[in-house]
Amino acid sequence: MTKEEKLKQVCSQFTFKGIFDEAEPYGDGHINDTFKVTYVDDDKKPTQYILQRVNHLVFKNTVGLMENIEHVTSYLSSRITKEQQAEGYEILTLIKTKGDKSYFQDDEGNFWRAYVFVKHATGHTFAEDANMLYEAGKAFGQFQHLLSEYPAESLIETIEGFHNTIWRFKNLKHAVHEDPLLRADQCREEIQFALSREEIASTLVRGLESGAIPLRVTHNDTKINNVLLDDTTGKGRCVIDLDTVMPGSALYDYGDAIRSCGSTIAEDGENLEDLKVNFEKYEAYTKGFLEAMGRNLTPQEMKWLPLAAIIMTLECGVRFLTDYLEGDNYFKIHKENHNLIRARNQFKFVDEMEKQLDVMTEIINKYWR
Repeated sequence: MTKEEKLKQVCSQFTFKGIFDEAEPYGDGHINDTFKVTYVDDDKKPTQYILQRVNHLVFKNTVGLMENIEHVTSYLSSRITKEQQAEGYEILTLIKTKGDKSYFQDDEGNFWRAYVFVKHATGHTFAEDANMLYEAGKAFGQFQHLLSEYPAESLIETIEGFHNTIWRFKNLKHAVHEDPLLRADQCREEIQFALSREEIASTLVRGLESGAIPLRVTHNDTKINNVLLDDTTGKGRCVIDLDTVMPGSALYDYGDAIRSCGSTIAEDGENLEDLKVNFEKYEAYTKGFLEAMGRNLTPQEMKWLPLAAIIMTLECGVRFLTDYLEGDNYFKIHKENHNLIRARNQFKFVDEMEKQLDVMTEIINKYWR
């Protein structure tokens, strides 16, 4: 059976309308296999869908993951306002199988799912201007606003302990102690930088445990490429990639977004003298996020928003450093010492944000309502 025949066979399990025409690889995701599928009606008018093979080696409880997505998207569809729809905001829509399930499992044990294709909208790897970040922040803020009353505890953790910084630091200390490749001596300064901030890094985890901040539904991968922007208006159209939607803190999502977009250089850039907080990008994302979600945040969440950006960046640096010590088993590397370079970059960004904490707080207070 050819690849196209296989895809056609999988497609036949879903309630697509029309006759199968073609399926082609789509996007640049690194975890799931994604295809754009075209069906045509009797007049050859095309309708397109997204078909994905879920990587069940990464997401081991794929059934639970799909239940999360099914319940969350259904709830979002019931909550979206006419005003949001008029502005073009859309909810990712699952296509059911002919057996009325949210996924199809083939004879080889692979899990497949399908979505309505969002037309005339694109995911961007990099923000070309601050307005793109404003629209991304607003879209993620709307996503969390619509889910603000959803019972987050009813969702499963698709990746257990994903933002558990206490656990991340335990892994780092274990990697330092074991030092299987004798790399620890090359990064003593970075190890000390991280460990000296271990207590502050646990703030959000402790806050959730104590009830100081509420448990919410979180996206957990708030990079700009997970918002489709309208090709004509540039507005945020649809939040995608819901595999890591699970219980957590809104501060995780905000902090990780700033981590990914708020620096003046790329996360593996080596010229650290050029690394500063890009306040134009920081303010643009913050403004969009708070315009949509600010009214739902508690005073304590608002107080910890700038700290969240520091903690999420520190956590990511710890993960890079741990992977470097363990032999680069998790993050793909493309040059020598790549994960150590990434860790140094993230720690420098942490240092810069610590110095600018008052300015970051002023910007947040400017848009809280």
